[in-house]
Parts: sequence; structure tokens; C-alpha cells
Amino acid sequence: MTTSPKKIVLIANPVAGGDARGRIEQARLALKKRGSEVELRLTGARGDARNAASRARESGTDLIVAAGGDGTLNEVINGLAPSEIPLAFIPLGTTNVFALEAGIPFDVDRASAIALSGSPRPICLGVAEGTRFLLMAGIGFDAQVVYGINLRLKRLTGKLSYILGGIAALAKRHSPPLELIDESGAVHRGHSVILSNCRLYAGRRFSVTPNATPLIDRLDACLLLKKGPFGILGYAATVLAGGSPAPPAALCLTGREFVVRGEGVPVQIDGDYLGRLPMTFRTTFGEISLVFPDDSPLLKEKS
Repeated sequence: MTTSPKKIVLIANPVAGGDARGRIEQARLALKKRGSEVELRLTGARGDARNAASRARESGTDLIVAAGGDGTLNEVINGLAPSEIPLAFIPLGTTNVFALEAGIPFDVDRASAIALSGSPRPICLGVAEGTRFLLMAGIGFDAQVVYGINLRLKRLTGKLSYILGGIAALAKRHSPPLELIDESGAVHRGHSVILSNCRLYAGRRFSVTPNATPLIDRLDACLLLKKGPFGILGYAATVLAGGSPAPPAALCLTGREFVVRGEGVPVQIDGDYLGRLPMTFRTTFGEISLVFPDDSPLLKEKS
């Protein structure tokens, strides 16, 4: 941004990643330093961030800043879009996949400086059941993990809760079949699907969809072809070792719309449970602009 925004709405989750209140106050002061008026709106329950963003959209705000985890960012996006007001992110949460993807530092002062001076860019969002997602939709195994997460345990243990949830999901040995229908109408059968806007997965430095990016109007799909816990573990071992998803373990596709069918198969978007199949997933581009660091690896790739 060439000039500092005059009016900022800071939408912040005070329990993101544990007790975030001190870091939220640090962010408020850092944003205020350059003479901006900062209105702080703390969330207390699910849906609060979405409602706060919706109200901010109507109030003549120059910049909205989401401070929290990926779930907080998702809610703000759903309350804001469509809008010409730029959106910035200060990562405070458990995983912060978007911050890792975009190169936003976890240091509050540095992230706040980027919010004020970074580059707003139009992005691609996914849409499922009328709800937008920035990062990914997970269908099958990882959605079962998210569905089974105890939120109190997540606040206490952070990423450990996902590991425990993954073990519990594997122990069930249930991998129902599903169908992925691409834009050409071709039907592909498997047992789990990731539809993604990003390369990184679950806040780790490994990739399920290595060519995905939020700066292009498309979703990258990875369909797991093998069923059961051994199929999941074999696929995970390949990815952890730095390999790329490929047959016979997985099939990779790209497109702007996918239909996924499967009886009772769960779906998560951006780390929160959404519902169960069947669902249609599509893209929408340019409904919002996100603020990126000028040296973001995503911007370098696009140029």
C-alpha cells in the first residue's frame, strides 16, 4: 500500500493458539503507530469473526486485519466477500497455513508492518455449499480427523490434538468409496480428496498439491486411490519423504469445478467441519484482495 490506511478494523481471536490477548494488543498498537484509527473487535464464539467482517464492510473501512488462526481468517473472508476492502492477516493460531504459504512472519510487529505496507492482490476462493474457503477442502480421511477433534483439547495441546485425531481415525479402518467428477464429466473413484488453493498441508513443510496457488483461478485436486489405513500411511510416507502424489497411490487434477459424491463421507474446509457429501466445489476469483508481503514466494512465482 502506498499510504497508511486511515481506518482499520482489527478482528481478533483472543484464544487463538492459546492466550493471544497480549499479542492482539501488540498488533493494535503496531497498526496504530502510523496514525491509523484502529477499531478492535474480539471474537467470543463461532460466527463472530464473520459477523464483524460483514459489519466492517458496510462502515467505510480502509483495511480489515484478521488476527488469529486459519479458521478466523476463513470466517472473515466469508463475512467480507465480495468487497474491494483489502484484507490482511496476522497469524496467531495453531497451524497458520496461509501465513506459511504467503511468507507472512509469525512475529506480530513484522506481520503488522506488512498489513500496512504490503501488496493487496485479488485471489481465488473455493466455494462449497455457499461457504468460501481460502486454503483447501478435505474430503474423507482428513475431514474425519477434523470432525473428531475435541475443541477443548485443541486449545490445550495445539497440533498434538490433530495427531491424536489422526491415530483415532486410522484405528477405525473405515474408508468409504467416493467419486470425483471433473469438468469434462469424467468420473474418478477413490477414498479421500484434497481440493486445494495452496501447496502446504496442515501447517507442515510438505506438500499434497505442489502446484496449487491462490493467485490463479483454479483448484488443484489430489484423489487418494488406495483405501484403508495402509493406503493413507503409504501416501503420507511418500509426501513426508518429499515425493509427489502419483498413480497408483493418487491422481492429480486441476479445474474450476468438481462434483464429489459418496454416502456419508465428511467434508472440512480450512480446518473446520462443513458437512457430508454429495457436494459441488467451484472457484470464484477476485471477490477479495489479500495483502501479501512484497517478497512473498507466491508473488515471485507468478511474476
